[in-house]
Amino acid sequence: MLDIDKIQSAINIISAEKKIPKEKLVSIIESAIKVAYKKDYWSKDENVNVKLDLINSSLEITVEKTVVKVVENPNTEISFEELWDDAEWYEEWDIVEIDMTDEILNGEWWESFWRIASQAARQVIIQKIWDTEKEKIFEIFKDKKGQVINMKIDLVEWWKVIFDYNWNQIVLPKSEQVSKDNYVIWNRMYLFVAEVAHEENMPPKVVLSRKRAEIVPAIFAEFVPEIWEWIITIDRVVRHPWVKTKILVSSSYSEIDPVWTLIWQKWIRVKSVMEELWWEKIDIIPNSESIVEVVEKSLSPAKVIKVEPWEDEESVIAYIPAWERAKAVWKNGLNVNLASKLTWYRISIKEVE
Repeated sequence: MLDIDKIQSAINIISAEKKIPKEKLVSIIESAIKVAYKKDYWSKDENVNVKLDLINSSLEITVEKTVVKVVENPNTEISFEELWDDAEWYEEWDIVEIDMTDEILNGEWWESFWRIASQAARQVIIQKIWDTEKEKIFEIFKDKKGQVINMKIDLVEWWKVIFDYNWNQIVLPKSEQVSKDNYVIWNRMYLFVAEVAHEENMPPKVVLSRKRAEIVPAIFAEFVPEIWEWIITIDRVVRHPWVKTKILVSSSYSEIDPVWTLIWQKWIRVKSVMEELWWEKIDIIPNSESIVEVVEKSLSPAKVIKVEPWEDEESVIAYIPAWERAKAVWKNGLNVNLASKLTWYRISIKEVE
């Protein structure tokens, strides 16, 4: 037999833990009972009404049928003869509600019926909990896009890492992780808020990342107040996660050296950022109106003798001493490739004696 008190207790617990209104949970259960009725009684055409009353601990299930003289569809129609003494109160085409509560609760199909209803309710409630969690996470991060937030690691699984932020669980998916990062429970690290969106008829979306290049200037902003004061600007950043990053910087004041501002005394600022990125190498290049100067410095740590623009205006040739080639190219050409992406120029390396 149906125990309304147990249902009410479950609703109270779920509502309190997951912040879902009780009225919504009651509506979900009523819908699940409708699904179970139509599936168990093979009557998909019927218009079923379900009323779960927690205050009075009652459940009412009724089916709407049209009063007709000749029944063609017994699932949706009822004859005057079937109404017995109540027939005199109705005219043809009236809608009558037939109470099915006792038949269902005391019938031989009860166990099957309630199993189907429970499964349907469980699926909808789980989906509602997920949607509620997504809404909550969206509200937390909707004004934080482009920022980094320091969070504590709560759980580590093979395909995701779960962080704790103000008692909320935030997932860092495998696709946004960096393999060199050491994800250990209770450790803290910065996460970059890469995407925050809530389009119409779509669930809210929040994507956090440790992999994207934008995390580097965002972490710099945590240690360099001049960035927030618009004294220093990070104009461009390119990155090969956990290996090397190159950033192009400039200053709105000619007397301020933007590279030195990011490095600071004893390299304290840039070291703080590198430590957060597990000692990823960071090259800081001053921006300039002269593309020759920018290309020359972007090949750091290699020393460049001369840079010449090429005919197509999209390529340059960098002349370097032969013994500097390894520095200019680096592992699998990574250094020169990052320099090309940073400057938007194809860079060809030529050795000179």
